[in-house]
Amino acid sequence: MRAVMCNAFGPLEDLVIENRNVPQPGPGEVRIAIEAAGVNFPDTLMVEGKYQVKPALPFTPGTEIGGVVEAIGEGVTHLAVGMPVTGMVGIGAFAEAAVVRASRVMQRPAAMDAVTAAGFSMTYGTSMHALSQRADLRPGEVLLVLGASGGVGLAAVEIGKAMGATVIAAASSAEKLEVARKAGADHLINYDTESLRDRVKALTDGRGVDVVYDPVGGERLEEAVRVTAWQGRILVVGFASGTIPRIPANLLLLKGCALVGVFFGTFASVNPAASQDNFRQLFAWFEEGKLKPLISRTLDLADTVEALRLLTGRTAIGKIVLTTGRTA
Repeated sequence: MRAVMCNAFGPLEDLVIENRNVPQPGPGEVRIAIEAAGVNFPDTLMVEGKYQVKPALPFTPGTEIGGVVEAIGEGVTHLAVGMPVTGMVGIGAFAEAAVVRASRVMQRPAAMDAVTAAGFSMTYGTSMHALSQRADLRPGEVLLVLGASGGVGLAAVEIGKAMGATVIAAASSAEKLEVARKAGADHLINYDTESLRDRVKALTDGRGVDVVYDPVGGERLEEAVRVTAWQGRILVVGFASGTIPRIPANLLLLKGCALVGVFFGTFASVNPAASQDNFRQLFAWFEEGKLKPLISRTLDLADTVEALRLLTGRTAIGKIVLTTGRTA
């Protein structure tokens, strides 16, 4: 089978395609015939050796799959051969097949194709956990989403609307904001041409926002903290800007607000029951048409470096997905 291999931490261009033996599942594991794999910013960090988790070398990057169960190990009862699935596999998604813990994958809705499934689990799982468990977002509250045209940002816009919030989408261009508008955002802010602080104050009659969702980091987060309402919650989701922000602690004190970390992968491992409940709701919203994942580009597995470069260049809108040529 074809697999993308990272043989040493370093530049994305050092990734290679190799032919590897098809792995066999052990107890509690399944082998997935991978039809498509989602591309996410943490994949770039993992290849470069800059992520919080460093896999043993060599490894196949990629965390998010859409595929079909191909073989089942001993003790697996909730999956069956031929079942279409989605899920996060940790590593190994950029290949034609992967052996993963059965608990990491789940049957996908009948209406969800493999490409859509490959762009669903991490982005929507992250944003659902952030807004539900970490922010306790309530109907009628105001949610500010930074980087609102990216994968997790668009998911946050859609989920925020499904949860009954007023959503303010912020991004760096009119094109990106139009995508957020189509996803349901109530208000738009171009933070490259407008003052985030002034616009939020105008939109909220000076009150500020209840929840800030930030996958970008950098200077934008401090700006957002300054427009947080009393007892607001600031969600630290990621650092796509490449800069980890420094937040003046006095701002948190004066506003009585909370700076809250979001790490979906650990949450799903520590509390799988709550994560499964989240996905039951997400799948229901998907089937109701409330969630419409935007896959902006699909590329072949051989174009993995190009796909990752689209993320590091911050030109991607929605999700980028790699396809393997395998079909159910």
